[in-house]
Amino acid sequence: MDRKVCGSGPTESIRHKGPEAERLPRGCHRQAWAPVSLLRSTAAFSSMTLLSRIAGFVRDMLQARLFGSGAAMDAFIIAYRIPNYLRRIFAEGSMQMAFVPVLNELRERGDPTALRDFIDHMAGALCAVVLLVAGIGVLAAPLIAGVFAPGALDEPGKFALITHMLRITFPYLFFISLMALVASVMNSFGKFALPAVTPVLHNLTMIAAMLWLAPRFEIPAIALAWGVLAAGILQLAVLWPALGRLGLRPRFKFGLRHPEVRRVAKLMLPTLFSSSVAQLNLLVGTVFASLLVTGSQTWLYLSDRLVEFPLGLFGVAIGTVILPHLSRKHAGTDPAGYSTALDWALRMALLLGVPAALGLMLLAQPITAVVYQGGEFTAHDTRMAALSVSLMSIGIPAFMLSKVLSPAFFARQDARTPMRAAIITIVANVVLTIAFTTPLWLGRVEGAHGGIALATALAGVVNAWLLWRALRRAGLLQPQPGWRRFLLRLLLACIAMSVAVGGVRLWAGDWAALDGWLLRAGWLLLAVGAGGATFGAALFAAGMRPGDLRERV
Repeated sequence: MDRKVCGSGPTESIRHKGPEAERLPRGCHRQAWAPVSLLRSTAAFSSMTLLSRIAGFVRDMLQARLFGSGAAMDAFIIAYRIPNYLRRIFAEGSMQMAFVPVLNELRERGDPTALRDFIDHMAGALCAVVLLVAGIGVLAAPLIAGVFAPGALDEPGKFALITHMLRITFPYLFFISLMALVASVMNSFGKFALPAVTPVLHNLTMIAAMLWLAPRFEIPAIALAWGVLAAGILQLAVLWPALGRLGLRPRFKFGLRHPEVRRVAKLMLPTLFSSSVAQLNLLVGTVFASLLVTGSQTWLYLSDRLVEFPLGLFGVAIGTVILPHLSRKHAGTDPAGYSTALDWALRMALLLGVPAALGLMLLAQPITAVVYQGGEFTAHDTRMAALSVSLMSIGIPAFMLSKVLSPAFFARQDARTPMRAAIITIVANVVLTIAFTTPLWLGRVEGAHGGIALATALAGVVNAWLLWRALRRAGLLQPQPGWRRFLLRLLLACIAMSVAVGGVRLWAGDWAALDGWLLRAGWLLLAVGAGGATFGAALFAAGMRPGDLRERV
């Protein structure tokens, strides 16, 4: 007997005629499952995300050159980072990690009525909670500014600016959270492309705010806060109709006693820390950076934006694709398939994360000079941002591994293990930040913000190690054959890439001193091209073939 399943992929559909036929949402069929290609889905997600990252580079370039690293820019970064952290909880972080496994479990049961009812109640509950949180944020903006920017308490103008911008950016949380709910449903149905490309709208809206709106404000940086709010509204408006095409547009039922919604809420509570540990570490850095010299917030923020490029392009893509797959394997009681899929995801995270980290460390100053230097962003700003880029890049492989390892727990509806790891990680980050930054701050050493960047990276390593150890101890991860050969090939390719990139770097000299953006960009393209080509050639010479990248699930 076939099951009613809501999903995508190759199907063997059976049409039912007559009055007894049940009307299924679009994408729901009576079907025999066929395997979904994780590699193909990851590639599709990454290709769409690439458009957003390119637009993001343009946005960051304009932002740095138009606003520099002054007090107004520091104020915006603080006002943006706080609701952005909450977005990771109510949007693509905690909510998504708790929501997707429950959604996929209902799909496995094959009850379209229960599926629609759950989405209706989940949308209503999320709407109510997020409206409440956003309202509190607007009303308590001065208190929040004092907690997360204690260094601004002695600067009344800067403190007032942070408070004003917080009241503009907090409502963004409502729109982006609903957008993330829609994206989670679409991802569960195998629709990755549109949710992955909608962040392009965020960057384009921010660019428009900088070019068109900023000149109309006495303090131009305030336009960035309005751009954030407008971007959230636009992203939801674009993605909302797509859910209607699946026949699953929410009707906003506000009953909080729905059993599946309560399950999601129960899962969300432990994931508040675990799914957003990186953002929590950034908030810790925000507090400490507010005590350092003006510009520290901006240098760290721009560094994080560069580190987020490979993380968002590859790490988030793998994690997003693997979560519904793992949850289906768990719901279908297929532990072997679960472990094999996870093993593939870990290899992909290392294959992409290690060279990305190495490349950013070797090219920190060239990339910073090309993307940011010019206008209000000086050569000194470039050196300071490059310092934190190189140190923060150490954590890229760990950040990517965490994006893969966390869904392995959430797919099993185990939120407590990642929560314990997150608490230990945050404590480690605070201790490391104090240990690294305090001596530099007291000694008035230039570049004290680098201690915050290094602490963030090492805390990421701690988090990934704790998650990996928990999976191994629970017997959920059984390494597949070939790991030693894989790591040796990766090591040889990284050595070859380092030689190629280092050679171009020495040949070009001091990137910040190169005359003209085109010259700097040309040298950077040569270095990236040489490094990428050498890395690929070395992998091929060591015996790795495209077929080795395909999942065996």
